[in-house]
Amino acid sequence: MTTTGEECTAAMTGPWWWARWRSAALDAALAVVSALECAAEGWPFARDAGLPVSAGVAFGLVSGAVLVLRRKWPIAVVLVSIAITPAQMGFLMGVVGLYTLAASELPRRITGALAGMSFVGMLIVTFVRARQDVMQGDVSLGDWFVPFLSLTTALGMTAPPVLLGLYVGARRRLMESLRERADSLERELQLLAERAEERAEWARNEERTRIAREMHDVVAHRVSLMVVHAAALQAVARKDPEKVVRNAALVGDMGRQALTELREMLGVLRSGEGLDARAGASVPLAAVGVARAAAASRLVEDVEGPSLAELEELVGQSAAAGMVVALSVEGEARPYAPEVEQTAYRVVQEALTNVHKHAAGAKTYVRLAHRLAEIAMQVENEAPPEPGTAGSVRLPSGGNGLVGMKERVSGLGGVFVSGPTDSGGFRVSAVIPAS
Repeated sequence: MTTTGEECTAAMTGPWWWARWRSAALDAALAVVSALECAAEGWPFARDAGLPVSAGVAFGLVSGAVLVLRRKWPIAVVLVSIAITPAQMGFLMGVVGLYTLAASELPRRITGALAGMSFVGMLIVTFVRARQDVMQGDVSLGDWFVPFLSLTTALGMTAPPVLLGLYVGARRRLMESLRERADSLERELQLLAERAEERAEWARNEERTRIAREMHDVVAHRVSLMVVHAAALQAVARKDPEKVVRNAALVGDMGRQALTELREMLGVLRSGEGLDARAGASVPLAAVGVARAAAASRLVEDVEGPSLAELEELVGQSAAAGMVVALSVEGEARPYAPEVEQTAYRVVQEALTNVHKHAAGAKTYVRLAHRLAEIAMQVENEAPPEPGTAGSVRLPSGGNGLVGMKERVSGLGGVFVSGPTDSGGFRVSAVIPAS
């Protein structure tokens, strides 16, 4: 598992400049070892220089303890190691200091300059010391030995720690880059999940709105006609038995048609639920919501809806319910896309339903125009009769019919206008592109 940047920041619980207590303990241990090494090397240095031994040991302890600052000031540690190199002290400090310097974020030119100084200092000190040993007779090898020993020692004390530090620093930067990329991807995934949830919620709302609109179209018109016929039955129950029989048959037919359409709609929704159950087993919740809404919307659209060929039958049903309605068609009829015909039919159906609800008994005009690139429809009723007149039936209204018509027409890129007329009636007009 990777650690995010926030977790790394939270993990910095060490003292002072250390990120962790473990790092502080490691540096303290290295400083103790370095101090003991420098103190041991300070003993012969003080003796050879004619200084008190205690002074050499104390100087070695102080110099070696500087290693504890290697993470805070690596340049200072390397400079101290270079300064005490002539005394043949601080070898551990030099190695660890160069490694820390190379692994840090300091410019490479500084690392190269200090590594070069350390190499030259080690080369000179080793050469002088080996030369002295040769001159004193302690070593009896050829002239090539002193330069070889000096060069290999200087390289061995500088090159490995610098190369290792460069590798560790590059690896650390790579890991930080990967961690930042992981953080960025995590934020992007979270943002995508939030957007997917928003899309799912929007799709669910669209699904509910569409289903409600379809249910309204299916139920409102036929039930309104059934109520009108039921009122007519009450009015002529004793005066005209034959009309009662005809109206009762019409009520039964409308009720069966409404039930059939409702069954089709509910069957579509049930088939959509099965689809969701299969999809939900393998995809995220937000994706299921989007798929569910899309599938339900497609299934609702696949239901065989009404067409303009049924418009005369629709007007005839309103006329049979006692409405004085006239239908006029302009232009040559031609087939349109199913959604265009269904929307045009629903607009006329809802407009007639509103006449039954709010202007029962008013004369109504239905006009349909087939144009070159569009189809236009208009339903206009005259002023309704005075309240209380014969045939006036009060029907409940949810106030969503006009909103639903406008949404349908606008969804196809059309124009919808509705409002009262100067004569006291009401007009509903819509224009829908033919394609």
